[in-house]
Amino acid sequence: MMKGDYLTYRRASSISLFGLILQGLLALTMLLYGMYGKDHAATLASIYLGSGMLVWAVLLLVFDQQRRERIEALESEQLASSGASAASAFEGVSDDLRVAARRLSFIQKWIVPLGGLIVAGINLFFGIRGARSWSLETTDRMFNAPTLVGWGLAIGVALGVVGFIFARFTSGMGKERAWGNLRAGAAQSVAASLIGVLIAVGAFVELALSKGVVASYTPLVVSVMMIVLGAEIVMNLVLDMYRPRKPGEDPRPAFDSRLLGLLAAPDRIAENAREALSYQFGVDVTSTWFYKLITRWAIYLVAGGMLIGWLMTSLVVVQPHERGLILTNGRISKPLMSFDGDNEESAGDIGPGLHVKWPWPFATYETPVLVSEDRTGAKVEDKTTTGVRVMNLASDPPDDNKTTPILWTETHTSREMLNIVHGEAGDTDDVAGLSLLAVEVPVHYVVRDVELFDRFAGPGERENLLRMIGRRVVTQYLGELQVDQILASYRTTMPNELQSRLESAYMSLNGGKGPGIEILFVGVHGVHPPQKVAPSFLRVIQAQQNQASSIEGAEKSKIKILTEIVGTVELADEIVSSLDELTAKRNAGASDEEIVEAELVVQRLLEQAGGEAGEGLLIASSDRWQRHMSERGRASLLQGQQEAYLASPGLFRSKMYFDAWLDSIKDARVYLVSEQLESLLVRIELQDRDSGVDVFDPNAGKEYNP
Repeated sequence: MMKGDYLTYRRASSISLFGLILQGLLALTMLLYGMYGKDHAATLASIYLGSGMLVWAVLLLVFDQQRRERIEALESEQLASSGASAASAFEGVSDDLRVAARRLSFIQKWIVPLGGLIVAGINLFFGIRGARSWSLETTDRMFNAPTLVGWGLAIGVALGVVGFIFARFTSGMGKERAWGNLRAGAAQSVAASLIGVLIAVGAFVELALSKGVVASYTPLVVSVMMIVLGAEIVMNLVLDMYRPRKPGEDPRPAFDSRLLGLLAAPDRIAENAREALSYQFGVDVTSTWFYKLITRWAIYLVAGGMLIGWLMTSLVVVQPHERGLILTNGRISKPLMSFDGDNEESAGDIGPGLHVKWPWPFATYETPVLVSEDRTGAKVEDKTTTGVRVMNLASDPPDDNKTTPILWTETHTSREMLNIVHGEAGDTDDVAGLSLLAVEVPVHYVVRDVELFDRFAGPGERENLLRMIGRRVVTQYLGELQVDQILASYRTTMPNELQSRLESAYMSLNGGKGPGIEILFVGVHGVHPPQKVAPSFLRVIQAQQNQASSIEGAEKSKIKILTEIVGTVELADEIVSSLDELTAKRNAGASDEEIVEAELVVQRLLEQAGGEAGEGLLIASSDRWQRHMSERGRASLLQGQQEAYLASPGLFRSKMYFDAWLDSIKDARVYLVSEQLESLLVRIELQDRDSGVDVFDPNAGKEYNP
């Protein structure tokens, strides 16, 4: 066992200083790569490696203070052995002069646990935050793959190699009692190595297989690792409070991870497993023939299993709903052998069945991936080329839980896309005349040519590229139309026009060969204005309905009035036409005969109609003839009176005189008195004798009725 003198601790201090510098370089490298490569896992790893710098700093402080304490103890021993202490003025107070020892005790009691708490807090906080952000990214479909994948592979491999070598070196030193605390530094180095290997594996899988699933889960793994290690530090702090210690034993730091310590010294894992088996069976397992056989042939068995697994990569089973491509050295080729029953050998896509190709990585099998979304909005990948695929080029369809009719004033969907369209006619050059409309444009298509579909974009980006091109076409087309045309008049022609434009736009892909798809259906549904301005549109529609109602009311009144006046609407139109001709003849200065003839035509039409106008004309004609005959009778009477006067003037005057008297006293009371009376007094009682009405007389009171 190594003696714990000050030279031993100085060596440990030097290693701790080197570990601090190395940890800082690793953390800085990961931080720069995470920032420029947009790698979330590398950013989290830089935080963890940065917390590891605090571990190395605490170890440097502890080992340096132990070195000082050993020097102080050596000086005290030399002072005691020389006998100078007996003559010293400070005799009996040598323990009070052990300043370095008291500082070492303070550091081990307070500084080391405090450093462990800080490291645990950093790991727990950023680990939980990283796990939550990964969950939000995957739920909201906002995860972005790292951009500098090659650099990620190189940095990950370098970090794994350097971290593992330094971890093995420090863990070997940690076997000595005086250097036991270096095991905590070895744990930090092996953690850096694990993170580097994880990032390198994710980058390698993405480069070799074009699959980012490992890289997408790397931030979650790093976050969980930080949470577990932070929780382990807290648990070590709690358990260390109740663990009994031997006198003179140095306390073990809480940030000395037991989990990472096993990885830093993997030889101890096999040794512990061997001891556990021997203890379980009660015999020394290592001395049995089976154990020796296994240890002798273990490498060959593992190599054989790996060889068989590698050869199995040459077998490809295509599912019934799939069609795919064989890529040999990056080029499309035909399989070495096929058992699908298809005798046609081509270098294109292969159908369902068993196929044989060259092993990986010389040849790979690729099938188009359908990226869709479930009801929660999460991405779902499905390797299939059959069936109808649906792509929404504008607003998403209404939610499935909508069972009632959706009005303009209600929310249609959680993700609504508004398109800019022109306003009314004549406002095409006025920016203020633009309007916004939401529209659903579902496109149904199928994959007809797998090779063309696989060539025009990378996996997972084909649907996005088709969607972006389609949205550009839809936006341009809707921008050419007016709001009234989209809402009403062009609803039946827009789907066919959009399908034609989409097919033309997609045919420009793959050098004019197209993406290998066939568009089956293009719909235009759910056209509506934004929810905030929907009431204004409803008021316009209401005004239009009121206008139509007013027009219908006016037509009703027109028919009623014309029917009452002239009988029928058709006859009224004919009368109006005749009146227009009469007015035109008067304005043109026609002769009186023509004007009278036109007036007679109008009059006959009015009389023929039989309405109020015809009735008025008939009444006027009757009154005219009645007056005419009355005046004619008076004229004839006057002529007869003239003849009578000429025959006998005296007799005529007497008759006329007495007729006048008879007319004047026709309804008057006449009193005959003698002319010889000198004075005449007449008393008249102006009282109606019959003032009442006989209620039993049916004819009573008729004279008072109008």
